[in-house]
Amino acid sequence: MDRAYEGNETRYLAQSLGFEPVVPPLQTRRDPWTYDTEAYKRRNEIERLFGRIKRFRRVFTRYDKTDLMFSAFVTVAFIADGLR
Repeated sequence: MDRAYEGNETRYLAQSLGFEPVVPPLQTRRDPWTYDTEAYKRRNEIERLFGRIKRFRRVFTRYDKTDLMFSAFVTVAFIADGLR
């Protein structure tokens, strides 16, 4: 979840589905909640990783027709990112 989805309804829905929302509350909230800041930092790392992987055109446009070829190229993209 992102700050754009920090409304009460979305939080309650995520919690009812068994997820723990790690979203900082807006600064204008009357009763802000606590959240795990370390997990939020890790979430940012994952978001940036997906942003780097989407630089590959084949991943971004889902160029491959089969799931097997797509997952294989995503693996290649992860390896290329790790080698940087």
